[in-house]
This record gives sequence, structure tokens and C-alpha cells, in this order.
Amino acid sequence: MSEAVEVWHRDAFAEVASRLSDPDFPCVFSRNAFRKGLLKFAFVDDREDGAGGGFDHLARALAEYVALSRAWDGRLDTAYPLVVLFAPEAVGGSSVEEYQAFGWRVLQELHHRDPAPWPEDVGRDPDSASWSMCFDGMPLFCNMSSPAHEVRRSRNLGAYFALVINPRERFDVFAGETPSGRKVRANIRDRIHRYDGVPHSPQLGSYGVGALEWLQYGLIEENAERTGACPFSFSNP
Repeated sequence: MSEAVEVWHRDAFAEVASRLSDPDFPCVFSRNAFRKGLLKFAFVDDREDGAGGGFDHLARALAEYVALSRAWDGRLDTAYPLVVLFAPEAVGGSSVEEYQAFGWRVLQELHHRDPAPWPEDVGRDPDSASWSMCFDGMPLFCNMSSPAHEVRRSRNLGAYFALVINPRERFDVFAGETPSGRKVRANIRDRIHRYDGVPHSPQLGSYGVGALEWLQYGLIEENAERTGACPFSFSNP
């Protein structure tokens, strides 16, 4: 690994650590994971494929993360989020829209490299209430965070584009459609309001009860309904 690569890895980690060390950061799950040393990190230096590079490298890292997550025992203190950080040269964007377009390209490339069939109980169409990004047979939630977010500060983890990935089931366990889950979601969204200085995005909702999952992956800056179709296209048998 070159010295320049090592430098940006350290810088990117420090940026994330700075955000998650802030007691006001809204996502209590991310803060808990960081405080307890549970975060897993992957770094993508470029878009090139081949030995060790780009999207192939990320697909291997995600497969390892999914394998680790299959052994989860259901406790919050053993829930490992995956933070994927991208070098600026890999992204090539500067606006919220450009960063999110790249994020969706990443998810599409991972889908093309998916080693397992799509789970039968997960929708293929992003406009289905049961759709979720899947990889190696596991439904995932993918949070797109970028330095271009100035209003949605809670979706800004520093100077590098980040995908924060968690197995879908963890949200269902801790923040699902139960009295305790609704209380957790309300608390986090109140914290978002205080941290961002604006009400939480109307794109946020609850899985399987009317809110579309893909809309929650990448949030627009405005407090408005997002228009347009999901960039993700299903092709996995």
C-alpha cells in the first residue's frame, strides 16, 4: 500500500471518528458501535477491477461482512456496521446528486457480482414495499453519506463519500414496527431535527408499511418529496 493511500485511509477514519464521537450525533446505534469498537471498515481506492481493485475488492469485502453477520447473536453489543469509504478519485462527484448517483452505481455493480440468488421474500422492484438491497442472500440497509450534505448534516461523515451498511434485520429488531421500535425511531428523528436544524426528511419511514426503502438510502437536502425512479435495476435470477 502506497503512502498516499495510507494517508487518505487515516484521514477518512479520523473524519468518521470525529462525527461519531460527537454526543449530539443522531444515530445512537452508530455512536454505540463506534464507542465499543464494533465498526468494520472497507476502503475503495479506485474503480478499477482486477487483482485487489475497485468493485471486485468491495464485493469480496462485503461477502466477508455478510458471512460475519450471519453469526449475529441478536445483541446490540455484537452488531457490527460496515463503513465503506471511497477515495475522491473513485467517486468523481461534488454535489449530493452526483455522490448519490455514484452510490447507486456501486450498489448496481455489487448486484452484478452477487454470488447468491435474490431472497424469495424480498421484492425485486424498488417500488415494492418489500424491496431491500441484497447481497449473498442477505437483505441490507445502505446509508449514503457525503461531504456535499450541508443541510442533512446527519448524512455527512466527513470529506469522503461513505456507505454505511447494516443487515436489514437489525433495524427490524431494534427499530421495527413494535412499541419499543417506534419509540426508538421517534427518538432518533428528534435527534436528527436538533442536529440538522431542520425536521427529518419525509423520505424516512418504516420498512414494509408504505415507505419505500430505496428512498431512505440517499436523502435529498430539501424537505420535499423526491421525484424520479430508483436507479437500481434487478438482474439477479
